[in-house]
Amino acid sequence: MDKDIKELLDIEAARINKPDFIERDPVQFPRRFESLLDIEIVSFLASMLAWGNRKMICNDIEKMLGLMDNQPYAYMMDKGYEDLPPRLNIHRTFFAEHLQHFLKGLRKIYSQYGSLDNFASSNKVGEEVAPAWKLVELINGILYQENGEACSRCLPLNLKNSALKRVNMALRWLVRDDGIVDMGIWKSIPKSKLYIPLDLHVGNVSRELGLLTRKQNDRKSVEELTGVLRKLRPEDPAIYDFALFGIGIGE
Repeated sequence: MDKDIKELLDIEAARINKPDFIERDPVQFPRRFESLLDIEIVSFLASMLAWGNRKMICNDIEKMLGLMDNQPYAYMMDKGYEDLPPRLNIHRTFFAEHLQHFLKGLRKIYSQYGSLDNFASSNKVGEEVAPAWKLVELINGILYQENGEACSRCLPLNLKNSALKRVNMALRWLVRDDGIVDMGIWKSIPKSKLYIPLDLHVGNVSRELGLLTRKQNDRKSVEELTGVLRKLRPEDPAIYDFALFGIGIGE
């Protein structure tokens, strides 16, 4: 790789990966909590809503947490979600019925394993080549068992092709441990095995820099891009998510 490209990525990563980024990003929501259980629940829920306009995303996450009395773990374990009108709109095409679907399955996981981190550890997710996809496969299996049906509004179902952008973002928050923006509270997955959260902007920037040749923003592209970035920082490739987000954004 051109050394100028690596220098650009390092500079941009350092520019964006700063504490003042938090207040403008959905990561602000899990960071409000101190308990591992609340943090990981909010990380998945906040990332689940993270599509579209950032201001709208943050407003809708705020409203969703309000529905849960800002006590997500207690709300879930007390089955507070059962009192929600199923067609209550939460964010764009995500409704209360989808939140109910997810929390019902998640409650089963917490009842049996104590936390999502323990769930991932018990199932040796961190030993997988692609931990994010394995974790979603396992969670989707529990969601199906508890609800009797699948729900693509919660987590992607087509794992062969899905880039898992939002899940990879949640895992970055939970696993990366530099203590600046990301929280690094999970022990079940090493940060060396994180993948880049790939969206339209990150894909376009990566192609312009020659980091990605594939045209689709799918799983193969995530694997290709992350493979290139692992050569730069094998122990922490997801640090470059900040750079690829920041280039052209000007924040």
